[in-house]
Amino acid sequence: MRKFWVAGALGVGLCLCFLGLLVIGTYTVASHLAGGAGRSAGLAKGSVPAAYQPLVQKWGNLCPAISPALLAAQLYQESGWNPSAKSPAAAQGIAQFIPGTWATHGIDGDRDGDRDVWDPKDAIPSAASYDCELARYVKDVPGDPTANMLASYNAGAYRVIRAGGVPQISETQNYVKIITTLAKSFEAPVAKVPASRQAAGAIYYAQKKLGTPYLWGGTGTSEQGGRFDCSGLTKAAYASVGIELPRVANDQYNAGSHPARDELLPGDLVFFSDDLSDSRAIRHVGIYVGGGYMIDAPYTGAVIRFDKIDTPDYFGATRVTEDGAKALPSAGAA
Repeated sequence: MRKFWVAGALGVGLCLCFLGLLVIGTYTVASHLAGGAGRSAGLAKGSVPAAYQPLVQKWGNLCPAISPALLAAQLYQESGWNPSAKSPAAAQGIAQFIPGTWATHGIDGDRDGDRDVWDPKDAIPSAASYDCELARYVKDVPGDPTANMLASYNAGAYRVIRAGGVPQISETQNYVKIITTLAKSFEAPVAKVPASRQAAGAIYYAQKKLGTPYLWGGTGTSEQGGRFDCSGLTKAAYASVGIELPRVANDQYNAGSHPARDELLPGDLVFFSDDLSDSRAIRHVGIYVGGGYMIDAPYTGAVIRFDKIDTPDYFGATRVTEDGAKALPSAGAA
């Protein structure tokens, strides 16, 4: 449930027509923007939990084949930043090492005299070290060094060497695409992020739901009377244009790159949190419509409505892409 520092929905009825025109006009301008996005080696604000951000930033620069964003993407994909994660295949910790691999490649990252797979201060440096070791194995293989390293992580360095690059194995090719795509959601952009092609359709869907009562856990089903909570609304809005987002707001944050506040375009998802240093603490999401406003499902007792985004709990934004959404790990229930 979101706390608001602005005056609820007062005057919403008077401004609906203005905001409808604002959405159309702003999106028309946005649709003509072109150009790619430059990237730096830095991390997007709050994209990595504060407890792990220094480790990811430091060890993500260990060798040229990796970056902080790429390392963050691997850790998020493997464990969702859970240092106690354990898979059915006995993979352990935040970096999901299996015992045999850890015995060979685990390092004492914090130099406290032990190698503990459950300690992120050891596991995160070990993940970076293992990536760089794989990159050295395949350094003479043609093609992109990072793609070859990721392929080695998934299929083994021998197969990459034998194939002369990423092997024609669908699982391996998919893994390379997922991690390189997901890395974009952890990068700090240094240029404007391209506009989403599906943004206008998502806004159109959300506009049709204005006035619908909020329901905690609501996803818009007929059994729920077509009601939504915040992330249920954003998920349904993008599903209407063929993009499947995770159910939970803090997972939706990783469905694309992160434009700055002054670069927002209609259709961007905007997020709110009590902890502005940690994307995993995000607790509210809406769809930006331009002019400093969003459409959101705010809290029990309210209806889907327009709200201002410039409040003290504003965390940041995501420009959703189809590839970005597909790269996300399966999300749990809200």
